[in-house]
Amino acid sequence: MQKNHLQTDAQGGAKVAVIIPCYKVVRHVLGVIESIGPQVHAIYAVDDCCPDGSGRYIQAHCKDPRVRVCFNAENQGVGGAVMAGYQQAIADGMDILVKIDGDGQMDPALLDDFIAPIIHGEADYTKGNRFFDLEGVRTMPPVRIFGNAVLSIMSKFSTGYWHLFDPTNGYTAIHAAVASRLPFSKISRRYFFETDILFRLNTLGAVVLDVPMQAHYGDEVSGLHIRKIVGEFLVKHLRNSAKRVFYNHYLRNVSIASLELPLGVLLLLAAATYGGYHWAQSAAAGLTTPAGTVVLSAVLLLAGLQFLLAFLAADMAALPTRPLHLTQSVRLGRKQKVPHDAL
Repeated sequence: MQKNHLQTDAQGGAKVAVIIPCYKVVRHVLGVIESIGPQVHAIYAVDDCCPDGSGRYIQAHCKDPRVRVCFNAENQGVGGAVMAGYQQAIADGMDILVKIDGDGQMDPALLDDFIAPIIHGEADYTKGNRFFDLEGVRTMPPVRIFGNAVLSIMSKFSTGYWHLFDPTNGYTAIHAAVASRLPFSKISRRYFFETDILFRLNTLGAVVLDVPMQAHYGDEVSGLHIRKIVGEFLVKHLRNSAKRVFYNHYLRNVSIASLELPLGVLLLLAAATYGGYHWAQSAAAGLTTPAGTVVLSAVLLLAGLQFLLAFLAADMAALPTRPLHLTQSVRLGRKQKVPHDAL
């Protein structure tokens, strides 16, 4: 087991904080708070300008001394609420920041599963995955299964964490030293938050692990509708993919993969241009396209695909392996309260 460098309290344990974004969760949030175990030192309930007054409701009915209610002056979405909680927890000297939704879908009994890899120096960030247990998947609404599959495929390209699944899962934990280096002003505020933070973590070189879990679906209503957000998500995924590839393969590091990508793209364009031009000419003249032209186009196409596949293989293999929070520069950066401004 690697030595961890977590700040400790009087009992010698890591200071764990739970952040609960609160928006229309009055029916469930008190039960969520009551289920949070004694290993948690502080609970930050962030009222994201909730029309139901979640924050005031918690203040009036919750007697847990660990709870601190924070208020956003205007609605910022789940990402804005979580980042407000992160910043307050970091300012209060917490070590591990766990995000749990207030609607009761996430079981606080799983907290130790999310915290342990960070304490043991195995990860900087842990994220829930509802697809490990096939029996549990059967209880999920079909539309959620399909939507998560589509979003997971897109997120693999944009985040660089090819081994992860279930990108919209909001049950997460992060080391405070790593969280303090995130560019809070640039991270997406709403439903793209979970995927956007993975993109930012990859640019930092953070180690991320999936944690098997089951979700509990009751009478809560999800605001995430795949048909409404797929277009927006696609644009943002393409943007982050381009940024990540440029940063990881051209700005921060140059390797053979840096050549494979442009060569693959150029060869595919050459195949499409050369083959399409001669095919159009032959079709217009009512002639069969010459065999040599077809063969040359096929060679260009196959060579381009080979280069692109080689690039993808190199990109998949380039996962961070050493947790970022174990490095001295990150620990010092947190101590000096200097956030890292990533892409």
